[in-house]
Amino acid sequence: MSEPHSPSSEPLRLVDVQQSVAAELDRVAPVIDELGALFAAAGHELALVGGPVRDAMLGRRSNDLDFTTSARPEQTDKILKSWGDAWWDMGRDFGTIGCRKGDWVVEVTTYRSEAYDPDSRKPEVKYGDTLAGDLGRRDFTVNAMAVRLPGQAIEDPYGGVVDLANKVLRTPGRPEDSFSDDPLRMMRAARFAAQLGFAVDPSVVAAMRDMADRITIVSAERVRDELVKLICAPFPRLGLTLLVDTGLGDHVLPELPRLKLERDEHQRHKDVYEHTLTVLEQAIDLEDRLGGEPDFVSRFAALMHDVGKPKTRRFLDDGTVTFHHHDVVGAKITRKRMQALRFSGDETAAVCHLVELHLRFHGYGSGEWTDSAVRRYVRDAGDQLARLHVLTRADCTTRNQRKAERLRRTYDDLEDRIDRLSQEEELASIRPDLDGNQIMEILGIAPGREVGDAYKMLLELRLDNGPMSEEEATAALRAWWASR
Repeated sequence: MSEPHSPSSEPLRLVDVQQSVAAELDRVAPVIDELGALFAAAGHELALVGGPVRDAMLGRRSNDLDFTTSARPEQTDKILKSWGDAWWDMGRDFGTIGCRKGDWVVEVTTYRSEAYDPDSRKPEVKYGDTLAGDLGRRDFTVNAMAVRLPGQAIEDPYGGVVDLANKVLRTPGRPEDSFSDDPLRMMRAARFAAQLGFAVDPSVVAAMRDMADRITIVSAERVRDELVKLICAPFPRLGLTLLVDTGLGDHVLPELPRLKLERDEHQRHKDVYEHTLTVLEQAIDLEDRLGGEPDFVSRFAALMHDVGKPKTRRFLDDGTVTFHHHDVVGAKITRKRMQALRFSGDETAAVCHLVELHLRFHGYGSGEWTDSAVRRYVRDAGDQLARLHVLTRADCTTRNQRKAERLRRTYDDLEDRIDRLSQEEELASIRPDLDGNQIMEILGIAPGREVGDAYKMLLELRLDNGPMSEEEATAALRAWWASR
C-alpha cells in the first residue's frame, strides 16, 4: 500500500504526544543520560534538541540524535573522543562535532546564532550562551523544543507541543526576522509541510510570499538539498504547491509554475501543472516496482516530463493545441535546471533521459510495434527501463476509465513482449553477433573507423532481425563490405 497523498487533518491528542515522547525517552535513555552526565561533570549544559524531540512526540524512532550544548567545539571534541567508538568534525566550522556509539549516531552543536549578510551566500556563525537563545533562533516551533540532560526536563518556550498537536508550522518569532536571518528556512517550510503533512501558518505563508526573492542569496547546493528532501517526502504536492503559490518556485524551480499557464493537449479542465502533480503522485504509487523506497530520479522525471510544453505550444486552425517535440525540448530544459542546481552528472543524465523518452510508448498504438521496435525501446531506455515503465504508466491521467484501462492493457502487452524477448535474446545486453576482433579478422583490416562502422551495421541488423548465427552475420558483413 502506498502512502495516501493527502495527510490527515485531524489534530493529535496531547495525551498521545506525551505518551510517545515518554516511550522514546525511555528507549534512548541509556545514551542520552550517560552523555548528559559526562557534559555535566565537565561543567557544561547539554540538551537533546530539534528533530529527534519532534519525532519522539510523533512516535517516530531514530538512532540519530542531535544535541546542543554550552560547551565550545574543542570541549565537545574532547568528551566525544573519550566516549564514542568513532569521531568526526566536518561540521566544526558550524560548531558541530559528531561521533558514533554502538548503533547510535550523535551530533553535538554549540549554542549558536547564525544570520546572513544581505549580500552573502554563507551564514555567519556566532556562538550563544543559553539554551533559550539557541531555541529562539531555530526555524519552527516544532523544532524549537529540547530535553535538558541529565534529568530529561522538557523545554518548550514557543509552544511547539501545541503546534505539533495541531499539525501547524509556525516560527518561534516573527517569520520575517527568521527568513531574513536564513532565507533557506522558507524552503524548509515547504519541505516540512511535505514531510509531516502539516499546514503552514498564514503569517509564515505571507512572509514567504513577501520575501521569496531573498532565496537567491542561498547557494544552489543548499537549495538543491532541500528540494530533494521535499520531493522524496510522503506528501510532495503540499510542498511544491507552497513553493509555487508563494513565488519561491519562480526562483528555485521556475519550470514548474510556468506550467500553470498551459492547457494540456486534451483540453481537459486541468492544466499541465495539475496534470504534472498528478503524474508525480501516480509515479509514487508505482515505486514498489523500483524497490519501494522514495526514488528521486523517477519522481523528478515525473515532475519535469512536460516542462517543454510552454516553449512548444502551437494553436492550429481547428482550435486544437500541439506540443510537438516537447519531450526533446523538455530534456534540454531539465538538463539546464539540474546543472544550475549542481546535481551530479549521473542523476542529471538519468532524469533527462527519462524526460526525452516519456512519449515513446505512445507510438505503440494497440500493439503494432515490430519486435525490432521493441528491441530499440529497450536499447534506448538502457538502465532506466524500470523507471521508464513507471513514468509512462504514471503519465496516463485520463478520467475516461475505458481509455485508462485500454492504455494499461496496452502497456501490459508491451512489458510482456519485452519480458519474452528478454528471455529469448538477452535484450538488456544487446550487441552484434560478431565482435570487433572477428570483424577485423573477417575483413582483414586494422583497428579504425571502418571497424566501428561495421559494428554499428551489425548492431542495426541485430535489432532488426534478432539473433543471427555466426555464418549469417559473416555473410551480412561481407555483403556490406562489398557494397562499400
